[in-house]
Amino acid sequence: MIKTKTILLGAVLLIGGVTAKADRLVIKGSDTLGAKLVPQLAESFKAQHPGTTFDIAAEGSTTGIAAIIDGTAQIGMSSRRAKSSEVSAASAKGVNLKPTIVAYDGIAVIVNTNNPLKSLTKKQVEQIFTGDITDWSGVGGSGGKISVYTRNTSSGTYSDFKELAMKKRDYAPGSQKMAGNEQIAAEAGKNPNGVGYVGMAYTKAAGVKPLPIDGAVPSTQSVQSHSYPYWRPTFYYTNGEPSGLAKQFLDFTIGPAGQKIVAQVGFVPIK
Repeated sequence: MIKTKTILLGAVLLIGGVTAKADRLVIKGSDTLGAKLVPQLAESFKAQHPGTTFDIAAEGSTTGIAAIIDGTAQIGMSSRRAKSSEVSAASAKGVNLKPTIVAYDGIAVIVNTNNPLKSLTKKQVEQIFTGDITDWSGVGGSGGKISVYTRNTSSGTYSDFKELAMKKRDYAPGSQKMAGNEQIAAEAGKNPNGVGYVGMAYTKAAGVKPLPIDGAVPSTQSVQSHSYPYWRPTFYYTNGEPSGLAKQFLDFTIGPAGQKIVAQVGFVPIK
């Protein structure tokens, strides 16, 4: 009887597209969530649930939502809401994209610590990232050609920043696309003329500093009060109501223990 149940469970998981054991959780998507926060949540969860294993792939929010649509993950990490085209594609496959907010974040504009600039306005940020201004002297800094670092097009932060900071305009033609937050911070940390954007959890990287925007710095308080202009929710996506291990991990993430880790890593708790 036990053998029959095991075979049936394997079949159900295979039909769902996630070729995983019952104690293995496949999570794909956002680098903002998946590079630091979710691995730390997973380690804490495993301490309470010995035998649980995680397969975490942080390659951008678009990949997380796609993984829920095609059934290759039980949880899709995303730093943006699903697009109408993604919701339609999911519906066509009988998939119900269900978002759950797991943390809030502020997208920080970072420059090299040797950059003398003390702050920027929202207008200046738009001008820098769209390429209207290409030299630091154009925003009151020392002269020097601005090197703009952005995320790649599969990133939720890439599209969120366009909407929040750039009035949905295109990025500067010479901007350089990076795979993740840590890569942007590393490049800006090496280049005195570099500028980029990262989630709040990545602002303490070596060689960079976040700039106040219209006088507001990204912080727990400014994100909660919405006084910082580039704040946003971050999500876990599931196919309908999660069940089993996915539900346990989601509940852990939004529960007291998980939200304590959210704050420790540098995100803003949901409560």
